[in-house]
Amino acid sequence: MVQLTSSFAILALLPAALAITRQYNFDIVNAKVAPDGFERDAVLVNGGFPGPVVVASKGDSVQIRTNNKLTNPDMRRSTSIHWHGFFQHRTSGMDGPSFVNQCPIPPNTTFLYEFDTAGQTGNFWYHSHLSTQYCDGLRAHSQFMVGYPQDPLAHLYDVDDGYRIRYHDLAPHAQQVFFSSGTVPIPDSGLINGVGRYNGGPAVPYAVINVVQGKRYRFRVFSLSCRPFHTLSFDNHTFDVMEFDGIEHNPVPAQNVDVYAAQRVSIILNANQTVGNYWIRAPPTGGSPAANPNFNPALALAILRYKGAPVADPTTVNVAGVKLNEADMHPLIDPGITGSQPPDVAIVLNIAQPNPPFFDINGISYVSPSVPVLLQLLSGASKPQDLLPSVFILPANKTIEISIPGTGAHPFHLHGHAFDIIRDSNSNVTNYVNPPRRDVVAINGGNTTFRFFSGNPGAWFLHCHIDWHLEAGLAVVFAEAPAANIAGPDSQITPQDWKDLCPMYDALDPEFQ
Repeated sequence: MVQLTSSFAILALLPAALAITRQYNFDIVNAKVAPDGFERDAVLVNGGFPGPVVVASKGDSVQIRTNNKLTNPDMRRSTSIHWHGFFQHRTSGMDGPSFVNQCPIPPNTTFLYEFDTAGQTGNFWYHSHLSTQYCDGLRAHSQFMVGYPQDPLAHLYDVDDGYRIRYHDLAPHAQQVFFSSGTVPIPDSGLINGVGRYNGGPAVPYAVINVVQGKRYRFRVFSLSCRPFHTLSFDNHTFDVMEFDGIEHNPVPAQNVDVYAAQRVSIILNANQTVGNYWIRAPPTGGSPAANPNFNPALALAILRYKGAPVADPTTVNVAGVKLNEADMHPLIDPGITGSQPPDVAIVLNIAQPNPPFFDINGISYVSPSVPVLLQLLSGASKPQDLLPSVFILPANKTIEISIPGTGAHPFHLHGHAFDIIRDSNSNVTNYVNPPRRDVVAINGGNTTFRFFSGNPGAWFLHCHIDWHLEAGLAVVFAEAPAANIAGPDSQITPQDWKDLCPMYDALDPEFQ
């Protein structure tokens, strides 16, 4: 799901000197939604669709009181929330993935997520990280924005103003069908800003993005998809891509950009065309429409409407243009780990599918442990034999290189870090000087390679962000600097309510887990 949200340059006015603690209350509830005209049960935050926007400024901390009020017996009733893109230094327990960083939050239980944004700025989001629950709706249809008071690219835009995939089936049932048939669930519709259409469904009004001729707009694009990637374009317009996953890059012009599950992109669009209505297109790729008669990628549309234009659907046509090449993007500041010297640790992750629909990495299909990896580290696990074979131990303060050969359009997300993509998919060029940096990269062929510095002790998931693939084993965990999690300046902060989660969850009957 790509989401195009409107927020008028307020973030640029929040001074870093006034760092505060931002407090939010999330009631996780079951309710019915019908954003494409088909009513279905969902998992929602505060009963609304889209979910609440979380806004902070550089240096702020956040406290999000999460009250699990789930009751639907056909869906998971426990939950956890991942705050996607935050590094969680010393708060690995707040990262969210069930059985990696915490036990799930049981029904009728409140848990306080509390962490420091630690100087990070940009676009983040939140979603469930228990099984495939986020496909049922617990994801930020809005976003988690941390303002940059001195944005070095602010002069390029005048107005700072996402798209999601929707399934009509409930995630637990869709997952059972996937495991029995081997066919990844095909979505029913694509949504832009929370609305969309499907074949044979009602003519739900498309989302409208209003602009004024002559102004330049920053659009913050979030892909909250469970499976496909989306190709975003604006008829008759060129835009400049300026940000990947919360990290600003030197602007690069393009006519369309692929946005994979969990990726965030900021673009600058100059409203310099004739006053009128123009289609915004974000057709999803992933799964054949022939396998689901409801699904029509061409219906993933919104309207770019200039002030003064009639209230009418556009008549513009899509003309293929220049697609952004990810490797052409270069970080605006701090180029990251540079230099052609060999890494301290090099890991090759080979993806295979000897037992479809399940995946292996280096011969092991990931299965969640019964005790969260972080809790194992805090209990003294420090050697490979102490942990599952899909857990890799990383030494502290080293350059780590990860190579993932192969194809499959798998968007891999690394928790706890951003990384430098020194070799992009299907490329023979290695960039040690100023490679693009982000926290989700698509594995599309060749030998995709990225590097990061192991300066953030914790338990960190690396997994395909197609949730169905993650549930089928396409993941590993990094146990970073085991001893540093227990004692020292980087040791983990573990509040009592975090420690209480596992005993409470383990005591639940299976239908409440």
